[in-house]
Amino acid sequence: MSSGFNAKSFLKNVTSAPGVYRMYDKRQQVIYVGKAKDLKKRLSSYFRTNIPNVKTQALVAHIDHIDVTVTHSETDALLLENDYIKQYMPKYNVLLRDDKSYPYILLSGHKHPRLAYHRGPKREKGHYFGPYPNGGAVRESLHLMQKLFPIRQCDDLYYKSRSRPCLQYQLDRCSAPCVGLVSDDEYNEQVKLASLFLRGKDKQVIAQLVAKMETAAIDMEYEHAAQYRDQITALRRVAEQQEVTNQKGDMDVIGVDYASGIACFHLLFIREGKIFGSRSYYPSVPAETDIEEVLSSFLGQFYLNADIQRTIPKEVILSHHFDGIKELEASIEHALDKKFELKTQVRGDRANFLRLAMTNASNAVATRLSHKNTVEQRFQLLEEALELNEPIKRMECFDISHTMGESTVASCVVFNREGPHKADYRRYNITGITGGDDYAAMDQAIRRRFDKIDNNGKVPDLVFIDGGIGQLRVAQMIVDEKCINIDHPPLLICVTKGEGRKAGLETFTVGGSEQTFEVASDSPAFHLMLHIRDESHRFAITGHRNKRQKTRNTSTLESITGVGPKRRKALLQHLGGIQEVKGASVAELTKVPGISLEMAQTIHDALRGG
Repeated sequence: MSSGFNAKSFLKNVTSAPGVYRMYDKRQQVIYVGKAKDLKKRLSSYFRTNIPNVKTQALVAHIDHIDVTVTHSETDALLLENDYIKQYMPKYNVLLRDDKSYPYILLSGHKHPRLAYHRGPKREKGHYFGPYPNGGAVRESLHLMQKLFPIRQCDDLYYKSRSRPCLQYQLDRCSAPCVGLVSDDEYNEQVKLASLFLRGKDKQVIAQLVAKMETAAIDMEYEHAAQYRDQITALRRVAEQQEVTNQKGDMDVIGVDYASGIACFHLLFIREGKIFGSRSYYPSVPAETDIEEVLSSFLGQFYLNADIQRTIPKEVILSHHFDGIKELEASIEHALDKKFELKTQVRGDRANFLRLAMTNASNAVATRLSHKNTVEQRFQLLEEALELNEPIKRMECFDISHTMGESTVASCVVFNREGPHKADYRRYNITGITGGDDYAAMDQAIRRRFDKIDNNGKVPDLVFIDGGIGQLRVAQMIVDEKCINIDHPPLLICVTKGEGRKAGLETFTVGGSEQTFEVASDSPAFHLMLHIRDESHRFAITGHRNKRQKTRNTSTLESITGVGPKRRKALLQHLGGIQEVKGASVAELTKVPGISLEMAQTIHDALRGG
């Protein structure tokens, strides 16, 4: 083999036991992780004379050495393979990036429980409902719950500081337990009903409310009866919208589409016979990977990832059959220690769910391919416009944002051949400069980005500077200094707004030669440059606003002489937040523990500019 790896010598000593193998390249990077029922047989298949698979040919050509770990069973091998893939993220494996935890709805364990969005470790006492497929589904459910059950959703600090009911009470979306406008028994009744509803027991909730309405009517408590009637009507309307099948049960339904190197797994989460939510996954797929490996890798990584705290149903319906599906099913079932079944042939309601999932998957792939082709065309036309010999793999754009010199922030956004690469976006808080000095701000941002960079780092091919010729010169000077040992230092281009700052009249100047060049405003290359410029501007503005708000919220109290951490905490807790402190009168401030009349006057004057 061209890699120089001695396959014959290696294979002589390989065991036939089940296990996991790791393939390394010359830089000692793990490039592939695999499992096998028979390690010798599986590894021998890589080194046959004629390997038809292009991907396998590329993999074998880069092998420097192979490590083997023997396991007691195929299930152990599957688990170990999954752990290694998460640890090493190998280049030639199908990779599912699903490391975010799933969100839940929390019904807290307080005297007056609250409903809240929750993600992460379950440290707070209470009942957790979910998991939901994404944060939007949780927020939508919480918004719905507010209309159906008058239970508080405010945080504890806000709840404890109330002396009168808030707007949610006026909108009939909270019964105001904070100020005692509802009895504990009445409130807890609503909490129990909400809990039943979140568990999918709609009919039980409606039956209980009907009984309460009839009791209230008999007792001539007509106002209460009318409230129950309205609640029943709202619940029935929701139940009708959510009901999609008469068949109760929990299952995941997975539609798969794979074309031109892009794979989409669209999941419908069916719980209690209803579509609980949906979510699309786009695993990273190496070139020339066959569909069977994509399917097997996804299912193994998805259902064996314990970090994401997701409830796994016993039935999974999949749109494609593949060799080894029964073996994978048995291994996952054994690893989870619970019943787990993969089905590909279904009828009735299940078939309807599967068609829906497949439609979503194919639409998602078509959309991604369309976007990918558009981005690729833009990159190629930009390469032509700049007369570049090498393809552009990475572009970055820097922008500075501040308001009258306050809270200066620099942004760096990154585009690759697939468009914006948000994982590499960066913000730099600019300090120690004269307010409004954009040259000094650009100097600091570029220095921090290119300090200690080398050929092994993420070196951009193009760097755009959103600004004028002065900022370009500052950036070019630093890049020349910091990238002296880089084989291919980045080309710098400044984007300057046109006359009247009108879009479409921008001018472009190349660093170093400072030559300007023109690109037609209707050209895709022009659109690409404006896209990265606008994205850097948006990212900088967002960071600047956040920093400015944080600065104003914290510095207003911190800057007042005599107001230390204890007094700040007392003021915020007693009055409910910085805006309430700013709006408080001197008399209201004196009611806060530890605040004298003199101190109240000082705080009042400082916050009101008096």
